[in-house]
Amino acid sequence: MFDFDTCNAARLRRDPAFDGKFFTAVRTTMIYCRPVCPVKQPLTANVSYYPTAAAAEQAGYRPCLRCRPETAPFCAAWNGTRTTVARALKLIEAGALDTGTVAELAARLGVGARHLTRLFADHVGASPVQTAQTLRIGRAKRLLDETTLPVTDIAFRAGFGSVRRFNAAFLKLYGRPPSSIRRPKG
Repeated sequence: MFDFDTCNAARLRRDPAFDGKFFTAVRTTMIYCRPVCPVKQPLTANVSYYPTAAAAEQAGYRPCLRCRPETAPFCAAWNGTRTTVARALKLIEAGALDTGTVAELAARLGVGARHLTRLFADHVGASPVQTAQTLRIGRAKRLLDETTLPVTDIAFRAGFGSVRRFNAAFLKLYGRPPSSIRRPKG
């Protein structure tokens, strides 16, 4: 945390370099703001500084409705929908769509299935199902290259529900069956 004088100088300048680095709490209004807040500057005698929005709220202050300090840079809310997509991608990589549905994934993220699909279209350029399929095929390709496991085992370890779906996905992407992709050992 910066010292009082550094915070105060940054607040008075409305310095964007300090946005999200500290929060200004005003004792007379019991509101806390970001250092870049466009409201009329409070008297220095009435302010105190906190390192996080949570710390200001813990001290009894409520967020400013103008500068929305709870969405300051470096917090998940500030990243907006990118955070939701990043969380979804982690869950998909962990196999959320190998056994579950897009609706179940969306419910885990606190959004609707249609909204999640729109977010993926905007941020990833593909649907959640297409993304999961690409990740499955990538896992399968690595297993084909790095192991001597039977193709049936690879299909299930990569997250496919059946060998038939695995073969169809591979044939569609590579134009040949998975067994022909495997590098000969030796």
